[in-house]
Amino acid sequence: MSLKQQLVALQSMLIREYLRFIRIWVQTLLPPAITTVLYFIIFGELIGSQLADIGGYRYMDYIAPGLVLMSVITNAYANVVSSFYSSKFQRHIEELLVSPVSNFVILTGFVGGGVMRGLSVGLTVTAVTVFFAEIPLSHLALTLGVAVLTCILFSLAGFINGIYAKSFDDISIIPTFVLTPLTYLGGIFYSLDMLSPFWQQVSLFNPILHMIGLFRYGWMGIQEVDTVNSLLLIIAVIVMLTYVCLRLLKRGTGIRP
Repeated sequence: MSLKQQLVALQSMLIREYLRFIRIWVQTLLPPAITTVLYFIIFGELIGSQLADIGGYRYMDYIAPGLVLMSVITNAYANVVSSFYSSKFQRHIEELLVSPVSNFVILTGFVGGGVMRGLSVGLTVTAVTVFFAEIPLSHLALTLGVAVLTCILFSLAGFINGIYAKSFDDISIIPTFVLTPLTYLGGIFYSLDMLSPFWQQVSLFNPILHMIGLFRYGWMGIQEVDTVNSLLLIIAVIVMLTYVCLRLLKRGTGIRP
């Protein structure tokens, strides 16, 4: 296929992925907003009002960027894993694999859908956040960049989960037993400085901690992780996951008998 035809194929996949989640916005965009409101009421208002300021910000303001990025992570991952597994279950992924469309375009199409849903949910949750917390946006470019990179990383991770999933139950194992614990231990509700030196070092092995730290720095200017090293870590993981996804597609893992 020519480059123009590959771009047309990619555009078609992106439109399909966008329509897939926007048609059921009540199920995809509304629940994260409601969940965030509950977090702000319970953790921000009821519990946070009893806590001291962190970095010169109210507790409710401090947890705001983490809550936004948590929604981005969850939805970017969920969109790709469910979409790819559904394409396997309905057998139409085979049509893509036997077509002249390159594996990179196929991967980009699914990942693009995860990015669109992750950012859409992020914007929705941010709109809700306005009513509860301040949004200073100290470094807007960094904030947006981290959000996009986070969407890409977890979309790739969701793609791998979708490849290996053999039933609908399998697509919930990783989010439940891996993604959720890493997210809650990623510094959403607490500062890294609150931990002992030992647990601070252990926490640095959690990639989500670096994403939330970078996002919080871009959002409100509180620097808890090294900006350059954390960005390089995220980009390195994205490159690694992209390579793994392309290799799995080429081999037909979880798709071809």
